[in-house]
Amino acid sequence: MDTELKKQLSKIANTIRELSMEAVQKANSGHPGLPMGCAEFGAYLYGCLLRHNPNDSKWINRDRFVLSAGHGSMLLYSCLHLAGFKLSMDDIKQFRQLKSLTPGHPEFHITDGVEATTGPLGQGVANAVGQALGLKILGDKFNTEKFTLFDSKVYCLAGDGCIMEGISSEASSFAGHLALDNLVLIYDANKVTLDGFLAESCSEDTKMRYRSYGWDVYDVDGYDFEQMNQVFLEIRDHQKRPCLVMMHTIIGKGSPNKAGTHKVHGSPLGEEEVEATKKALGLPEENFFVAPGIYDFFKEKIEDGAKLEAAWQETFKKWSAESPELAKDFNKMLQHELPADLEQKLAAIEMKSPLASRTSSQIVLDVLGNTLPQLYGGSADLSGSDMTMMKKFPLIAAGHFEGRNIKYGVREFAMAAAATGLAQTQMITPYVGTFLTFSDYMRNAIRLASLSHIQVIYQFTHDSIFLGEDGPTHQPIEHLAALRAIPNLHVIRPADNAEVKMAWLAALKYQGPTALVLSRQSLPDVPGTQISYAQGMARGAYIIKKEKKQPDFTLFATGSEVSLAFDVATALEKRGKSVRVVSMPCWELFWKQDETYRNSVVGGNLGQRVSIEAAVSFGWHQWIGHDGIAISIETFGESAPQADLAAEFGFTVHAILAKLLT
Repeated sequence: MDTELKKQLSKIANTIRELSMEAVQKANSGHPGLPMGCAEFGAYLYGCLLRHNPNDSKWINRDRFVLSAGHGSMLLYSCLHLAGFKLSMDDIKQFRQLKSLTPGHPEFHITDGVEATTGPLGQGVANAVGQALGLKILGDKFNTEKFTLFDSKVYCLAGDGCIMEGISSEASSFAGHLALDNLVLIYDANKVTLDGFLAESCSEDTKMRYRSYGWDVYDVDGYDFEQMNQVFLEIRDHQKRPCLVMMHTIIGKGSPNKAGTHKVHGSPLGEEEVEATKKALGLPEENFFVAPGIYDFFKEKIEDGAKLEAAWQETFKKWSAESPELAKDFNKMLQHELPADLEQKLAAIEMKSPLASRTSSQIVLDVLGNTLPQLYGGSADLSGSDMTMMKKFPLIAAGHFEGRNIKYGVREFAMAAAATGLAQTQMITPYVGTFLTFSDYMRNAIRLASLSHIQVIYQFTHDSIFLGEDGPTHQPIEHLAALRAIPNLHVIRPADNAEVKMAWLAALKYQGPTALVLSRQSLPDVPGTQISYAQGMARGAYIIKKEKKQPDFTLFATGSEVSLAFDVATALEKRGKSVRVVSMPCWELFWKQDETYRNSVVGGNLGQRVSIEAAVSFGWHQWIGHDGIAISIETFGESAPQADLAAEFGFTVHAILAKLLT
């Protein structure tokens, strides 16, 4: 690396420091420590290492950078601005302000050049693992002996908090198992956490830990450009396994009085310290100053990136001409194309009845696997129980990424966050599976996918006390309510084979995350569900049994309780009552319907309103009113056979009639 380039990178690093500390100071909120400590790395990363095109930030073969330590967002924003992404100086000055492009933590769907929504520590590591896995999958599928379409790398910057969070252990172990040779994790080893010095809470040998995962480990001085260049070029050209780079830095470097302490981690420096830092760094007094020549330097890099992409596009044209069938799959995956007759294909699938909805879902998956090349799935060591295996396709393994099934191991949290990373490759629709009660382990990853509008499908099985003898540790009670509370997440609990088919169609059509909630026990086909997608599932709720006159009762139910509601209605009619039954598989879709339709289902005088769902009643009173009757479970379950549990908790026709008619 020549002397002139090092000087330029040093100038860029000090500009990153200045923009970061001043944006934090102006907002009177933020984390200046990491951006100031990692400024040289940011300058090198965007000034030398990344192969990308800021004019086309979604170029499919770009290198990706994930800032797992999302609190250090001003490092990323400063770099994106200088490197020519769609982020202006005015945006920098609006750091952490309402509706700005520079929110407190990076958000995937808001800011150009941001590859993942990060902040809750460690999840960015798992996102990066998912992205790296996705790129290996795409490379294995589309690269040929003559042409290479995918050879990019995923770089991820993590701090002490990310490394300590359990999700990074799960994700890193998984990455090592798969020998992901396109993943580089940079550990900002500054020995300081928000609460004080790292030594006060952690004394592990991180290098040995990562070597035990099957990673290669490097050390680098975070302020030595020559060493940085040597290490990262070695990795770029000769990487065989995932790599951890221990980058030794000083938090808040440049601050005369706060560098190296936790005082610079999560609070503005203060005006006096900003002035002192500028003086120490030899920076002018002008705020948000960018030294002459920096924009020109990055202008050349932008031109280089445009040439890289242009060469790739030329390769793509030649590849398409020689591999037309692969090119069709490429475009289907890039566009997430759904066949025009997909609903008809799904409706035509033959299934016996009764059938557990987890089983009918697997039958649907086998059809979808043959139809949709973008669909990839896996489970947290439960594929034989949650029925997530596409039987016609092999497993993905180290060195063999041609499969469509992923065994994540018992790593639910990392699985969910890695699935988000798979979706962020732009060409994969991932689904993942486990028991509904373990959605708790995944919750924060589901939340970030929902915040980011990421299309991930979560297949949750064993959805109620009726899983039986495993008992209350495995029986979900509060989980439906907890998932329904997450904005942007569609929670679908289908009642039978017909609703399972349409639930998958709903999940594939929705450009956001969906939780499919499925039963272990067999469910009968329910009269009234054999209707079109537009008339039924797309509505979120619909009438499956119409009242003969003004209703005395209206029964609302989901999943396995829909058939029970139908049986209760039949029994009530024998007693001279008029009853409406409403299947409500997806509250979120129902809320999206126009008011006229919603009123036609839940409005007006519907008699006594009753909800029937084997879960807590939380949320149901918006449909049944404060004087409605909720047939629910407000305690934990019991270990017993299914029939005994139904009797114990009042989920029988006899028990419900007793509540309604007394």
